Amino acid sequence: MPRSPADRNPRCLTSSVAGRLCEALCLDSEGSRGPLGARGPLGARGTHGACVPETACPPETGSGDGQRGSAVVEFTFLGLLLMVPVVYFIITVGQIQGGSFAVVGAADQAAKVFVTQADASSGRAAAEQATMVALADYGHPTGNASVEISCDSGDCMAAGSAVTVTVRLTVPLPFVPFGEALRLNASQLSASATQVVGRFR
Repeated sequence: MPRSPADRNPRCLTSSVAGRLCEALCLDSEGSRGPLGARGPLGARGTHGACVPETACPPETGSGDGQRGSAVVEFTFLGLLLMVPVVYFIITVGQIQGGSFAVVGAADQAAKVFVTQADASSGRAAAEQATMVALADYGHPTGNASVEISCDSGDCMAAGSAVTVTVRLTVPLPFVPFGEALRLNASQLSASATQVVGRFR
C-alpha cells in the first residue's frame, strides 16, 4: 500500500499528530477557556499554553502514477537485459543438440553405404556423400565436418571385415561475426558407427 509523503517523513508525522491532539484538547468554540485554562482563538495549544503549529507538509498526492511510469521503464530494461542471454543460450543449446543428432545419423548412414559398395574408393565416396546429406538435413555445412574410415583388417572390403566410420563436426557459436576467423566454437561433436561387410553383396 503506497504511503503519503507525510507518512514517510517522521518529523512531519509527529508534528501533525501533535497538532491534531492539541486541537482536540484546546478547542474554544465560544470564547470560553479551554481545558488548559488559557483563553485564546480557536486552535490548538501546547503544554505551556500555546499549541504547537503544524509543520507544513507536502500535500498527499498519488505516488502510484510516478511509480507506474518508472516500472514500465525498469521492466523493459530488465526484460531485455535478462531475456537476450537466455534466448541466445537456448539457440546455442539447440544447435549443439541438432549437431549431435546429425553426426549420429551421418555416421550410421555412411557405414551402411560403405559396406554395400564394390571397392574401397567407391565406398569412401558413397560414405562422404551420405554424410553430406545427413548433415544438410540438420542445417550444418559439410565444411565443418570430417569423415574417418577404419577397418579391423587390411582389406576393408573383405567379407566379415568390420568397418568403422567416424564423423566429427564443429558447431560454431550462432550469430557471431568472423566466427571462423576467431574460431569461436560452441562444441566439438563426434560419433562412430560400425558395419560388417557381408559375404554376399
